[in-house]
Amino acid sequence: MFYGLHYRAAMKCLKSIKDIGHTKRLYGTKNFKHEIPETKFVPRKYDGPEYNTLRTLKDKHVVPCIQQYYKTPLLINEGKMQWLFDHDGRRYLDMFGGIVTVSVGHCHPKVCEAARKQMEKLWHTTNIYMHPNLYTYAEKLTSKLPGDLKVVYFLNSGSEANDLALLLARAYTQNYDIISFRNCYHGMSPYVMGVTALSTWRFNFPVMHGFHHTMNPDVYKGLWGGKLCRDSPSQTTRDCNCLGGKCQASDNYYNQLEEIFKYSLPRGKVAGIIAESIQGVGGTVQFPKGFLKKAFHLVRTNGGLCISDEVQTGFGRTGEHFWGFEMHDVIPDIVTLAKGIGNGFPLSAVITTPKIAETLGHALHFNTYGGNPVATAVGMSVLEVIEEEKLQQNCKDVGTYLINELEKLRDEFEWVGDVRGKGLMIGVELVADKETRDPFPAKYFVDLMEDCKNMGLLLGRGGLNGNVIRIKPPMCITKEDAGFTVSVLRRALLNHEERRI
Repeated sequence: MFYGLHYRAAMKCLKSIKDIGHTKRLYGTKNFKHEIPETKFVPRKYDGPEYNTLRTLKDKHVVPCIQQYYKTPLLINEGKMQWLFDHDGRRYLDMFGGIVTVSVGHCHPKVCEAARKQMEKLWHTTNIYMHPNLYTYAEKLTSKLPGDLKVVYFLNSGSEANDLALLLARAYTQNYDIISFRNCYHGMSPYVMGVTALSTWRFNFPVMHGFHHTMNPDVYKGLWGGKLCRDSPSQTTRDCNCLGGKCQASDNYYNQLEEIFKYSLPRGKVAGIIAESIQGVGGTVQFPKGFLKKAFHLVRTNGGLCISDEVQTGFGRTGEHFWGFEMHDVIPDIVTLAKGIGNGFPLSAVITTPKIAETLGHALHFNTYGGNPVATAVGMSVLEVIEEEKLQQNCKDVGTYLINELEKLRDEFEWVGDVRGKGLMIGVELVADKETRDPFPAKYFVDLMEDCKNMGLLLGRGGLNGNVIRIKPPMCITKEDAGFTVSVLRRALLNHEERRI
C-alpha cells in the first residue's frame, strides 16, 4: 500500500515549484516502497472492553503522569516477536521493544513455555527457602561476566538494581559521594534520582546529597568531538582534531571530570561512578573513545568503585559484545541489569565481586520477589534463546545495516542531524538547523511519530528536548524490517517537508 501522493499527482499539486529535481526527491522515485514485511502469525480477536470505555477508566483511576504516545493512543491486544497488534487487528513493527525491554521477541515460544511450566509447578516462595532455579540461573548469568564478577543479587527493576549498586559502593568504600554524567538516566526512585541528570525527570524537592554530575562527553552536541571520536558505524559530521589515534575530545572531557575531584569532592574521596555504556533515555549518546577507561582509572585511584549500568545495553544488543562496557575496554566493579534480562518479565540483577558483596552482610537486606522461581526460569530461557538464535550476531549485522541506511537520511534531509549507536541500540537526532544543532520542534516531532505509526512503524523518543528517535527493537528483527523502518522514516520526513511548503 502506498501512503502519500503518486509522483504525477505530486507534480501537478506542486507545479509552482520550479526545482523539478527537488520535487522528484520530495515525493520519491521508482525505488521508493514501504510495504510492511509479511508474517504468517494471525492475532486473536480482541474481546476486551470498548476503546472509549478504557480511556474513561484510565482518566478516572490511573495517575495522570502515565502518558501514552500518539494523539489517539494505541490499544495493544497481542504481540508476537517483532510485531504488535492493536484491538482492531492492525499490525505494527515494534522498533522500540517495550522501551528496550523485549529482547528476544514478544511472546517468544520458548520463554512462554519456560514461564508456563514453572507457574504450573511453583509460583513463589521467596528466597528464605532454597529453589534450584535461583542458583542454576545465577551460575549461568555470572558465567557471561568477565573477571571476578561472579556474585549476583536478583531484584525486579532497573531502578532497584541501581539503587542497590549505589548502596554497595558506599558501604564497601566507606565513602559517600557518587559521580554520574549530565544527560544520564538511572531510574526514578528517591535514591537514584540523585544520579539521574535530566531536568525533565527531576522533581522540585531535595534528593539525598553527595551526588555530582560531571560534564557529559557528547561528541555531537558537546564542546568537543568530531568525526573520529566514537565507536560506531556512524560518526558525526563535525570536524575533528584527533591525531594519531589519540582522541582530543576524550582528553578534554576527562579534564572536566578531574575538576570534580579537585573542587567538589572531600579531599578527592569518592564512593563510585555510575555510567551507561551508551546513554539510553538521554538520546543514545556515545562517549568518545578511551574516555570511560580513563574515568574508571581516576575513580579507582581515589578509592571509588565503578558501576556499569547495562540495563539497556546488555545481553548482546550492541552487537560486537555481550555487554556494552566491553566496547570501552573496561571491567567494572558492579554491573546492573534489567529490561532485556527477562524479555519484559519483571527481573533485574546486580552482579559484583564476592569481596564487595560481603558488605551487604553488615545489616539485613532482603527483596521479597528477588530470585522468584518464575522470573529466574524466564531469565534462563532468555539466555538460551540469545545463544541458540545467535541474536547478538543479528544485532551486529542488522544493526550495522540499519545505521548505514539511516546515514543516508542524514545526508538527504536537513532535519536529520546525527545518526549514532551500535548494534540495535540506535539514535537519530532531529534538528531545526544542522549548523546550530538546535532541537527539532516538538510539534513537528509529534507529527512525524504520528505519520510513522499510521504507516505501521512504532518508534521511541528520547533526549532532553525529546528530539531523538530511539530505535531499540526486539533483537530478532530482520534486514527487511530494517529496510521498512528506513522507508517509513523517509516518507515521514518527506511529509514534513511537504507540510512546510
